[in-house]
Amino acid sequence: MDKIKVGIAGYGNLGRGVEAALAQCPDMSLEGVFTRRDPASLALSTPGVQAYRNDALRDFRGRLDVLILCGGSKDDLPAQGPALAAMFNTVDSFDTHARIPEYFDAVNRAAEPAGNTAIISVGWDPGLFSLNRLFGEAVLPQGETYTFWGKGLSQGHSDALRRVPGVKGAVQYTVPVPAAVERVRNGELPRLSTREKHTRECFVVLEEGADAAKVEHAIVTMPDYFADYDTTVTFISQDELHRDHAAMPHGGFVIRSGRTGGGHDQVVEYSLKLGSNPEFTASVLVAYARAAVRMNRMGLKGAQSVFDVPPGLLSPKSAAELRKELL
Repeated sequence: MDKIKVGIAGYGNLGRGVEAALAQCPDMSLEGVFTRRDPASLALSTPGVQAYRNDALRDFRGRLDVLILCGGSKDDLPAQGPALAAMFNTVDSFDTHARIPEYFDAVNRAAEPAGNTAIISVGWDPGLFSLNRLFGEAVLPQGETYTFWGKGLSQGHSDALRRVPGVKGAVQYTVPVPAAVERVRNGELPRLSTREKHTRECFVVLEEGADAAKVEHAIVTMPDYFADYDTTVTFISQDELHRDHAAMPHGGFVIRSGRTGGGHDQVVEYSLKLGSNPEFTASVLVAYARAAVRMNRMGLKGAQSVFDVPPGLLSPKSAAELRKELL
């Protein structure tokens, strides 16, 4: 069978991770990288593949099986997601949880009439963690689900920090509150507010002449990102940012604690420990890109979420191989 032809829209940390992930998938081929930057400034690692400006995408209609969107959730994807889903099968990592329903509707309005398949909010959360929350609730209907993130560097929240006026560079770490984790693992079924579960640590490099107090206020009051958390902002130098915060580790865990019908306490936990957040997220995107193409060929059009994707479609193996090797 012919290889799945893939394009990458955006070539930051996530886009580079997608390129690296595609190199591990012999059933897929990278056909082009599309960027708002000068294409000549990009150093692609895939031999023979070119970079193009975003406006060249219109020339690739019919030449790509799927386009993987690697823009940020705050400003890029709300516009790019629907616009590009009208042209291609797409996969994206939109991760502003509170706005997923409206984003899904916007993408669906664009993708369905065009006959395209667009899988939104793919990654490890939303994404894999979403599936594990669903599994836990379905299997243990009497109980509570808890999700803890970190300690780790959040790409989406770091991107939101860098969009604040006066910020030259920044990273944000999500940190679970240890006491809250302990209570959940003990099976206490606590009712925890957002603020009680996590804190957020921001390390920010200011633009020259920027007002630190104004920048800090803009950060800690930002809706959907920081306003509902105890957030600390530490101002550092550009050298400190490169020296101490270049790595992008992350992780977390989903815990479902409940009781089965016979009265026994049961705890299910799924965890991730990631050496590179963008590389792992990119690997999830690539697996779902394979599924998006297969679903489109099956006639499943419009916006989809991870809940709508049969797991077997993520694998390059056939259904028979999966039954023999993994079932």
